[in-house]
Amino acid sequence: MSILICPVCGEKLEKTEKSYVCPKNHSFDVARSGYVNLLLSKHMGKTVHGDNKLMVQARHDFLEKGYYGNLKKALCDTVAKNFHGGVLVDAGCGEGYYTAAINDKLCESKTSADIYGVDISKIAVEMAAKRKKDITFAAASVFHIPVQDNSCDMLVTLFAPYCGQEFCRILRDKGIMIMVIPSELHLWEMKQAIYDTPYKNEVKPYKLEGFRLIGKKRIKYTISLEAQDDIQALFSMTPYYYRTGREQQERLAALERLDTTVDFELLTYQVDRR
Repeated sequence: MSILICPVCGEKLEKTEKSYVCPKNHSFDVARSGYVNLLLSKHMGKTVHGDNKLMVQARHDFLEKGYYGNLKKALCDTVAKNFHGGVLVDAGCGEGYYTAAINDKLCESKTSADIYGVDISKIAVEMAAKRKKDITFAAASVFHIPVQDNSCDMLVTLFAPYCGQEFCRILRDKGIMIMVIPSELHLWEMKQAIYDTPYKNEVKPYKLEGFRLIGKKRIKYTISLEAQDDIQALFSMTPYYYRTGREQQERLAALERLDTTVDFELLTYQVDRR
């Protein structure tokens, strides 16, 4: 049973063979790759509509080589520990690397799961839908997630914009949110190679309105990039790519290898509506 709702009127969407339709006859076609576009123009940013093709492909190429494998394992283990069946939403799922891994982990443990992935980038969700046919993927903003109130048992969000009010809305009472954010030394050596005066990442306080922190784990290790293609792929999938001048980009392009720290905070919250 689908938990998707119409982004126009908020009514429940029913899936037909090739589309999703609400009682008011708003209809949304399922793309050939398998995802549905539920992104309204008024929910898009003024200039950037999610990751572009370059960033999506760079992230795909980089992740498939296993550089963030330790993070993927820790995430899947945390999901398996806290998810006991039901509905799981990946808010800001990108090209589905982590969504697919979570699906495989839950299948392995024979945990019943109805999994949804949402991302504002149509390019990313198209790639995600091609990766995993048994997950429902939709193009939509994480600030306007097209799913029913109190319908989700778990929400996962990695490096995506945070919208606490919306996340609280779709999670059931006592529902679980797992969040991954960069910690202070994430990609420190890469930043040293690019900038004259690099700054450590600011890690904000863990306290979030509507949630209670029930677990945290820091995942920190060094990756070795021995090809310029991999260095550029990592750089292209970060926000630094669009904030860096030509001179700084040329510094990175001159490197034949790069050893850099990856540093993540894996945070587990439970809905607390008091």
